[in-house]
Amino acid sequence: MLHVFASDDQKFGDTFYMHVPTFADRAERKALLEWTSVNFVPRRAVPRRALPVVRHDADSHVEAVKAYLGSAPVTLFTNRDVGAKRWPAVNLWREETKTVIPLDAGAGTVIVPKAAVIHVREQIYDYPHIDKTKRNWLQGEPLDVVFISNGESNAEANWERLQEVLHQQRNRLHRVDGVDGRVAAYQAAAQASTTPWFFAVFAKLYVSDRFDWTWQPDRLQQAKHYIFHARNPVNSLEYGHQAMIAYNRRMTLENTGQGLDFTLDQPHEVVPISSGVARYADTAWSAWRTAFRECIKLRHSLPDVESQYRLDQWLTVGHGEHGVFSVMGAQDAMTYYDRVGGDFEQLRKTYEWSWLSSYAMIVRPQLFTQSST
Repeated sequence: MLHVFASDDQKFGDTFYMHVPTFADRAERKALLEWTSVNFVPRRAVPRRALPVVRHDADSHVEAVKAYLGSAPVTLFTNRDVGAKRWPAVNLWREETKTVIPLDAGAGTVIVPKAAVIHVREQIYDYPHIDKTKRNWLQGEPLDVVFISNGESNAEANWERLQEVLHQQRNRLHRVDGVDGRVAAYQAAAQASTTPWFFAVFAKLYVSDRFDWTWQPDRLQQAKHYIFHARNPVNSLEYGHQAMIAYNRRMTLENTGQGLDFTLDQPHEVVPISSGVARYADTAWSAWRTAFRECIKLRHSLPDVESQYRLDQWLTVGHGEHGVFSVMGAQDAMTYYDRVGGDFEQLRKTYEWSWLSSYAMIVRPQLFTQSST
């Protein structure tokens, strides 16, 4: 028989006691080691050698794994100091059991078998064998939360709401106020953050008390931004508009905002989890400008079935006291888009508050009369 001693907690261990002539004769006729007569020796384990550790500061493990030249059958990749711990032992008997094992919710620390390295191109998921059952082995560092405001009428109420929701959470909270320009505001938020990703909470968002603030980005993929959902009470839509975004700090600081949407200019992923309610229609002016800017983006993304549906909702549905001004903003956006023929440089002007204010004074002067009453 082939007597097998466990490697730490791994039953399919690396230490054998065997009759060599018998095993040599049978091994050539057995495709798998366990097809021989195996006795798993109880209560006698052999410690496996300590895993080699690759510590790096990147936001994803992809490039570190691709560049790895070590010969160890299994290696630990991590972006933080994890100290000396006892790690799960990988089953090395079959190709499909040589699994990548994330050890926390965001895979900041992950065990990678040597067999996986040659498969990785764009993401660790290029390798088909991933075991996510050990994601609670370590506790991940919670992401910072940055509240971004610029004179919104409901900013203080939503700021107090955010503080209340985060009261018993481990996330650090920061606030960025009055920064002129969308790129500058987002980059100021990134500068305030102390974590590689941060939750950006915009001042018009009334955050949900059900949101999971322990959520983590997936470091088995290339770095990207993550867009959550928010419910729009004015037109009954629920998607990424005005929702919370988990921004990658490094990418945010590199983004020069050349497109119509700062977030969509870089790799991103939609996370269909509600982050709260978008309360953008407290005043006529706020309702109009928010709808105008969003509908310029939606119109520019056509043809797209989902964008067309959302655009139709903005153009026709306006619940609440200032809902009519939201519909006006959507309609005025279509008029402007057609007037400039979709010219990209003309469309980019709509992202500056000063330009929007000047344009609104010409086409909808009643906005400011309504907002002041």
